[in-house]
Amino acid sequence: MGWQGGPGVPRLRDEGGPEFHAGTAEDVRTVLARMPVEAKDRLDYAAVPWARFQHTHGPADDVPGRLERARTGDERESLIALGWLWTTLLPHGAGCAPGALAVPFLIRIAVTHPFHRAGLLLLAANLARSQPYGGLTGTDLLHVAHPDDPPALEASGYLRNWSAQAARHALALDADLLLPLLADPDPKVRECAAHALAAVSGRSDPVVALLHARLRVEDDPAVRACLVLSIGQLAVEERPPAAVELMRAWWRDPARPVEVRFCAALSWLCLTDGPVPDDLRAFLDASASADLAALLNPTPWMRHVDHEGDGLHVCLHQLLRRTQRPRRPRRTGPPA
Repeated sequence: MGWQGGPGVPRLRDEGGPEFHAGTAEDVRTVLARMPVEAKDRLDYAAVPWARFQHTHGPADDVPGRLERARTGDERESLIALGWLWTTLLPHGAGCAPGALAVPFLIRIAVTHPFHRAGLLLLAANLARSQPYGGLTGTDLLHVAHPDDPPALEASGYLRNWSAQAARHALALDADLLLPLLADPDPKVRECAAHALAAVSGRSDPVVALLHARLRVEDDPAVRACLVLSIGQLAVEERPPAAVELMRAWWRDPARPVEVRFCAALSWLCLTDGPVPDDLRAFLDASASADLAALLNPTPWMRHVDHEGDGLHVCLHQLLRRTQRPRRPRRTGPPA
């Protein structure tokens, strides 16, 4: 399949592969990196070469109008626009290049607009995943886009890996806008802010520190669970020993709430290899109650595993069945 970009855009197959276009105006990662902060802050959609990239239905020059309707419409109009953005920029649960270009605007609309803010943040976060929404396995619970992911193409023929990496970078550039949302009055906004922050690329130490600070004062159980999973996800690429040991300490601590212990246990499993320890298996089996499933299944991470069903038990079943899985090579620097 070739790249069906805008007029004059070369086809990937005919040009010897995607790396021919890396770092050029056809590389959405480069386009996003060069987008002026002022253009993002002014919601200057015209500063973005939308028509150069395609979504499900063709050139993406119709995206700015939907973003503006999501921002300026009443509650119903905003919901209709958000639904269009979800189905067009995240078709079948997998993102596209115009979706990555929309991430800075989705964040700013969520910060300032009164309607559907959690949905806007959730869309921005999901665009940073390279796998389809609702179609992950439990062992990929904390996975986001990595440069060493297997190549995957969008319907247009564009390299989906680049789109997801660009979305991650966009989230990282706007982390300062997302961090205050961890204290938002709406717990769903806090959940989705944690989910978006978990996908940032590059140095994440300041983000992790503020997630820890929020966890110490958070009183909503579902948000606490999301904060733990966010901290775990930010450790997945490099797997620092301190983070692995922290998750072990948390799930073993009977003084901590069950949702914190449970999500720390899941994070520990995603950060380690080899057989599941007997004491961890016993804890997970004993704590995976119907009440805990009802609490965790609506959270973004569990919906990635099973969008409409019982993500907690699907995830748990897959993780506990593992014996040993290949370790992803540890990265020594930020994603490309």
